[in-house]
Amino acid sequence: MVTATAGKTTKSAPKIRLNKLLINNEWVDASDGGTFETYNPSTGEVIAKVPHATTKDVDNAVKCARRALETGSWSRMDAADRGRLLYKLADRIEQEAGELAILESYNCGKTITDSRGDITGVINTLRYYAGWADKIEGRTIPVRGNFLCYTLRQPVGVVGQIIPWNFPLLMLAWKWGPALACGNTVVMKCAEQTPLSAMRLGELAIEVGFPPGVVNILQGLGETTGHAMVVHPGIDKIAFTGHVDTAKIIQKNAADSLKRTTFELGGKSPNVIFADADLNQAVEGAFHAIYFHCGQCCTAGSRLFVEEKIHKEFVDRMAEKAKKRVLGDPLEDSTQQGPQVSQEQLDKILGYIQLGQKQGAKLVVGGERVGKDGFYVSPAIFDNVKDDMAIAKDEIFGPVVSILPFKEMGELVERANNTNYGLAAGVWTKDINKAHSYARAIKAGTIWVNCYHIVDTNTPFGGFKMSGQGRENGESALEHYTELKTVTVKLD
Repeated sequence: MVTATAGKTTKSAPKIRLNKLLINNEWVDASDGGTFETYNPSTGEVIAKVPHATTKDVDNAVKCARRALETGSWSRMDAADRGRLLYKLADRIEQEAGELAILESYNCGKTITDSRGDITGVINTLRYYAGWADKIEGRTIPVRGNFLCYTLRQPVGVVGQIIPWNFPLLMLAWKWGPALACGNTVVMKCAEQTPLSAMRLGELAIEVGFPPGVVNILQGLGETTGHAMVVHPGIDKIAFTGHVDTAKIIQKNAADSLKRTTFELGGKSPNVIFADADLNQAVEGAFHAIYFHCGQCCTAGSRLFVEEKIHKEFVDRMAEKAKKRVLGDPLEDSTQQGPQVSQEQLDKILGYIQLGQKQGAKLVVGGERVGKDGFYVSPAIFDNVKDDMAIAKDEIFGPVVSILPFKEMGELVERANNTNYGLAAGVWTKDINKAHSYARAIKAGTIWVNCYHIVDTNTPFGGFKMSGQGRENGESALEHYTELKTVTVKLD
């Protein structure tokens, strides 16, 4: 395994242009001067001290967002002009794509190749929703009697958005795009681990002409800043991407004000390899399914079901690929896997690796900390895994895959669905009947056939069961950012 650059930064660090809260198009410190530290995951070193938004800062941001929504220029802006602003923002991001990708990799540890792909996704998302801005329509409804009846789709209002650390800019775009296209205003809290790239995007939003109060960006911890947003009576909706335990807390705290909530949460996704699959394609796909962005992906194919006929060969081939995995500086083009995002995440992953062995699973390869600096762990493969083991049930959110052999479809479906999650699933087979049967039977929001991690801006994304509520992307997201109003007019 090539690990020579793990824990070292060989490329120049990006310039941190801004380190403030964005409220009403002004960059300000926290009201009490409080800060917290953000780190470079590849070295463990502190990058910057970031303002920690207080309850007072949240209240200020919400009031500014409310003014923009109800009395500011945003409230009077034509829908087509909102779309033009989103197009302009996408264009500026495209111009700054190189800088943004470096900043993203520097702060969250993903490889520069993956960050470039994320920036493309950001641009595509904003352009997609820019096109929707003037196409959000009501209907005329025939009713009994001499009445004209029609519906309007109007903004939900001030939207609180809380995004995760694994895809900082892409999740920002997934949240901003539909919210702004529908005419809402936004108060966003970024993950405390990865606040830097969002600030740069806020700067670009001001530059292209978004009015004051339309987008507000706060930094802070979930239990303080996030909590203040959830309980604030001036926020009409909370959109959250993150851990299911946090979503439960949010839903309970939002109940007092009956806030609308949407959640995109985690998964323990089953990825199935039938014996009739193209083995080369399936090995590549299964490897990508679990090790993409160090396994820090909610759709990660962490439960790998392999038909018994090919089980041993498949394990051997996966292990050979894992041994050749290049870990290193995420800013180097040659790096295939960067660090985990934090010391906390690294400790969690290593703890599950120890627990898996203690419960009787066989660690085939990997699962070790790499280097003294930074938060690197080598890709781990477990065999002889039982369905009730912790590594097969819990979302580890790291480069750890559990391989589970199976005999036939009926047994497989029952086992694959035996989870509290239901975000995604994959299947690899040349038999079209198997593929469609599996897709219908599995309780998950996204099913991939002979591919994995294919997520497009215009396709709905979300989960069954404890993997979330509502859908992001596509036309489906617009429903969560609009209220439906019925107007009935008596005609003479």
